[in-house]
Amino acid sequence: MHTIVIIFSSHVEWRAARKCCKVAFVETTPFGECFALLEGERTLIYLEGGWGKISAAASAQYAIVRWKPDLIINLGTCGGLQGRAQRGDVILAERTLLYDVIEQMGDQQAAYDHYTTELDLSWLREPYPQPVQRGLLLSADRDILPEQVCWLQEQFGGVAADWESGAIAWVCSRNKVKCLILRGVSDLVGPDGGEAYGNIKVFHKASEEIISGLLGHLPAWLDCVDFS
Repeated sequence: MHTIVIIFSSHVEWRAARKCCKVAFVETTPFGECFALLEGERTLIYLEGGWGKISAAASAQYAIVRWKPDLIINLGTCGGLQGRAQRGDVILAERTLLYDVIEQMGDQQAAYDHYTTELDLSWLREPYPQPVQRGLLLSADRDILPEQVCWLQEQFGGVAADWESGAIAWVCSRNKVKCLILRGVSDLVGPDGGEAYGNIKVFHKASEEIISGLLGHLPAWLDCVDFS
């Protein structure tokens, strides 16, 4: 029997997950809600981890301590950098970086390096069940600033960014727990602004579509995992 914890970050994403799974009973945790489903030899724990780096790190550690999972999966959305991603693209994180760590007394690159995580995906067998773009996911406790789009692309080779994946990956790495992060691009941000900025309904609609698609492919993703 393998235990897998599936973390959703924003409440909108969590609401979409509950809708897809059609669950009636949920338990309350310090971070939101959770529920468990049994699928064959797998116990799937669905967890509302909360938005932002603080909630993401705390809920990931909580999940590791409480359930001792064989795998943590983070399903969610991200903002795409215009020209580097398209709406609906699914990013499979093989590296995460926190770009809002600002060091003004010492070495800025050392600060970036400390919170950069290389995800070992050697246990994830191909072919994957859906098209993905493997690469770097950037994280910060804020939405992408239009004036920083070119900097994120030039400085880091950024494709997309979110609020939580960097913290989740970092905690899993420190605990030596397998981590799979799949984030769908909900909207694009360019130097002139963001598609969802000032129009949050764009994000809500895209979140439902992305979470539904990721959960639809989840059983096949789990079949790609080598738990040995």
